[in-house]
Amino acid sequence: MSTTAPTAQQVPTPETVPVRTRKRKHRRANPWGVVAWIAALGFFFPVFWMVLTAFKQEADAYSDPPKFSFTPTLDQFRAVFDTGVGVSLLNSAFATGVSTILVLLLGVPAAFALSLRPVRKTKDALFFFISTKMLPIVAAIIPLYVIVANIGLLDNIWALIILYTAMNLPIAVWMMRSFFLEVPGELLEAASMDGANLWTSVREVILPLVSPGIAATALICVIFSWNEFFFAVNLTAVQAQTIPVFLVGFITGEGLYWARLSAAATMAALPVVLVGWLAQNKLVRGLSFGAIK
Repeated sequence: MSTTAPTAQQVPTPETVPVRTRKRKHRRANPWGVVAWIAALGFFFPVFWMVLTAFKQEADAYSDPPKFSFTPTLDQFRAVFDTGVGVSLLNSAFATGVSTILVLLLGVPAAFALSLRPVRKTKDALFFFISTKMLPIVAAIIPLYVIVANIGLLDNIWALIILYTAMNLPIAVWMMRSFFLEVPGELLEAASMDGANLWTSVREVILPLVSPGIAATALICVIFSWNEFFFAVNLTAVQAQTIPVFLVGFITGEGLYWARLSAAATMAALPVVLVGWLAQNKLVRGLSFGAIK
């Protein structure tokens, strides 16, 4: 009985099999990629329409059907600046920046103590932190208003800074603790054997490793503080007015000025978008920190 040796076309080579497999996987993943792009465009379309409306005249913004072809103008942005948006932007930036710094200064050491240097009853401390987020804000606004009024901080930006710090601190502790838990404890032991004290070990070894997590935590705190409305609208009036409260001023009894409101909303969203874009590399690493060991 004789057998014939397979020809070169019949024997699959190692070079051709992975390529064909990758092509088949790519073809199977294509429909899901299209669905993902459609969903992303659907989520982004309101933002796109807001920015587009900001460059229209009020007559074009109210047109039915909507106009996609129009002459762009900066009149709405000029009108927003004339209404004093700069003060509200500065108030929001100051309250957001200072509260985020305070949250990191308090939350990072607390998370470190609850992870790599655990204390007694760590779970009770973590539950206490997160339990402060369980109380509805509307249930606490009356006692908070009385306290703020009695200490003379009504319409004062420092009242918002204190409240934003307390609001974001539990989230920061829980987030940073999850990042610290992914750092091997042997690194601290090795650093101490080399003669480094605790502060040097944390500064030179631990913090560089968790810097993506710190960036992600900081960005979350910035977003929450920048967008916070309930405390600001109840505890401020004119001097400490933030940008979300400023946007409400465009809702008048005469109706909504859609183009001007879109211009103000675009200016309000731009700082947070820029911060997220500048920190996108560390943000992606921070959000996926610990997902793959």
